[in-house]
Amino acid sequence: MPLTDENLIDVPGMASRWVRLADGSRAHYMTSGDTGPAVVLLHGGLPGSSGLAGWRFMAPYLAELGFRVYCPDMPAFGLSDVRKEYWPKGMESFVDFIGQFVDALCLDRFHLAGNSMGCMNTVNYMVSRPDRVISFALIAGDVGDVVPEDIAPPKGQFHMTAYDGTREGMRSMMEAIIHRKTAVSADLVEMRYLSASERLEAHAQFWPTLLQYRHIVPWSDQNRAARLATKGRLDRIDIPGIYLYGRQDILTPVEWGYLQEDHLPNVQFFYPDDCGHQGQTDRPDIFNPIFAEFFGTGAISGELADAAGVSARRPELPLVKRG
Repeated sequence: MPLTDENLIDVPGMASRWVRLADGSRAHYMTSGDTGPAVVLLHGGLPGSSGLAGWRFMAPYLAELGFRVYCPDMPAFGLSDVRKEYWPKGMESFVDFIGQFVDALCLDRFHLAGNSMGCMNTVNYMVSRPDRVISFALIAGDVGDVVPEDIAPPKGQFHMTAYDGTREGMRSMMEAIIHRKTAVSADLVEMRYLSASERLEAHAQFWPTLLQYRHIVPWSDQNRAARLATKGRLDRIDIPGIYLYGRQDILTPVEWGYLQEDHLPNVQFFYPDDCGHQGQTDRPDIFNPIFAEFFGTGAISGELADAAGVSARRPELPLVKRG
């Protein structure tokens, strides 16, 4: 199927929209649904990522169940503003962007979720503005220095995400993070390739700060460290939260999920099977209903929790409803 005139995949139930932010930048986002509680979904950080690429299987599903869903393109991604003054300087730039985006759309309170870099951005925004987040969901990412800095993530096959700027390179990168290879379609590859080609420099500017996320470099930059610190913040928040981590994630192996679970006692973890780094794409049959139940009722039925691989490493939290 050909791309739209904006070089987007045409997904029924999703609409392309634009908004001018307070800093003067043009922000692009995809939306689904007209009424109901607001849900903001944040995409990952590899070249060509976007709200549409990351959430095309979930957003229309949630909309059909009565949610208003917003999937923004973060700076340096999707159809974001390519002007240099709006390139992200570091992870903290995304916190500022999210704040301006929800303000522009008058979203005072909302559910928030993110995958990979979007997981980090969810955490970073939430600890800065916990008053605005109703509940949150994380997928296969990082949670900052709430995990002691001397604990290193298990070594995955991160080299497989190296991007050479070609269409074939884009396909290889996508097949590394997506376990369900049939989801890596030709139009997805083309959309991501075209987006990434215009934003490689912008992406390269912030990328080192993502890789340094848990070890802010240089340490002399205390303002940046303070903004992105999660220790004593994320572990104290009482906002309801869930975290899903695919068992077949080859980039950041599932053991990293276990280590994060040990330091987030108030978050319910799940470890779905047949699921890689982008779980919402690999297992929409699991991720869609679990997000809908959690955002809709604040709880997850025991049967669905079991299907999602609810953690057996510690007692279940009360949000898992049995019987």
